[in-house]
Amino acid sequence: MTDQPDAPTAPQLYLITPVGAEPSAIQPMLAEIIERFEVACIRIPGAGDEAKLGRMADTVRELAHAHDIAVVIEDHVQLAQQHGLDGVHLLKSGGRHIRQARAVLGPDAIVGAYCNASRHEGMTAAEAGADYVSFGPVRPTSLGSGEMAEPELFAWWSEMIEVPVVAEGGLDAAIMGKLAPITDFIAIGSEIWSADNPTKALSHLWRG
Repeated sequence: MTDQPDAPTAPQLYLITPVGAEPSAIQPMLAEIIERFEVACIRIPGAGDEAKLGRMADTVRELAHAHDIAVVIEDHVQLAQQHGLDGVHLLKSGGRHIRQARAVLGPDAIVGAYCNASRHEGMTAAEAGADYVSFGPVRPTSLGSGEMAEPELFAWWSEMIEVPVVAEGGLDAAIMGKLAPITDFIAIGSEIWSADNPTKALSHLWRG
């Protein structure tokens, strides 16, 4: 997940799989989305038992790596290593967590950090070597502390910091339009998985 900070580009699609999904159920839907859309990264939520997460990791990795798409999992550093994933997305963005993950996974792994709506947390993560930071929610959801990540935060970050930034949480077409010029990645997950046809739901949101 690299970007050219000096060259304005459209944000890339960062897909979050549904929490607690059965791998066999998500596989055909995920395959269809990958065929239809250019996905930069897929993130697996870390909730649930490790055996099921391992099966999900294998399912997603097989699909994603066939299309040169990176795969990260939330917080489970050992699962990322054991199942050949590209890295982790840390829900605790402290520098110690980032350095520990890097020590286990190595210099080429992706280590991302969720930073709520905090400029300070984002800067701490960047200084500790995070490959990207994510801010959110952008509209009211249960994500994080509930504090909203306003467009001004993304605008400041994109102007001042070279580490790529991800927007997530409560996205709709209107807010995505506002954030597109000031984010590197747009993370979409629950916004589509509750729909009868997730691929169609994504097509209404994503114009990338």
